[in-house]
Amino acid sequence: MTDPLSNEPMELLFSAGLVALTLCAYCAGLWAFQKARHFSLLHPLVSSCLLIAVLLYSFDIDYSRYQRANSVFYWLLGPATVALAIPLNREFKRIRALIQPLLLTLLFGAIVSPLCAVTLAYLFGAEPLTLLSLTPKSVTTPIALGIAREIGALGELTAGVVIFTGVVGAIVGPALLGMLGIKDERLQGFTLGINAHGVGTARAFDIGPLCGAFSSLALGLTGVLTALTLPTLLVYLEKIL
Repeated sequence: MTDPLSNEPMELLFSAGLVALTLCAYCAGLWAFQKARHFSLLHPLVSSCLLIAVLLYSFDIDYSRYQRANSVFYWLLGPATVALAIPLNREFKRIRALIQPLLLTLLFGAIVSPLCAVTLAYLFGAEPLTLLSLTPKSVTTPIALGIAREIGALGELTAGVVIFTGVVGAIVGPALLGMLGIKDERLQGFTLGINAHGVGTARAFDIGPLCGAFSSLALGLTGVLTALTLPTLLVYLEKIL
């Protein structure tokens, strides 16, 4: 039996519909988020993802087809990440004055965060491939996907974990920092950038431009550090184990 979507015009039309679905779901999620006065659990990345998942399941749409149709959004993640250099440039003097403590914080956070995730997964009996896919969890999505391809991990799982980490960090992070009495926007931003990467940085800009600039710095440095060291480290561990 011939697939009704097998011919090219219908396939293009179907792909355009999936792109429209993504845009409409996000707009609906953003509208709900604003109406709820930025209630954390209604963050558009949470609500729109849930809506899309329900629709894909209800209409039996294969996720790989949905992913291919929306590949333009994956590509745009790269330029969006690079564009974060603009707020960094505006706050460069403040950042330069704190470079040493920031680098120490970066090294600690970039190592401890994925180590905790991998250790917990190992204790719960996760398979080696799953553990491998968790290692880039603390970097923004475009960098994480590149690292996943380089180390032979499951890109879909890595992307899902990265997004989940970012959403949870953006929701819980500011409240937790407030409970700990951390009100300095520089510290808030840098913490969100390390632990919640892209989504956390978007949340940081909601707090203020200074917070967003320091979050952008943490996001970029964590990504570069992980991309440069993780593949080499895994090769070294594979040789000695």
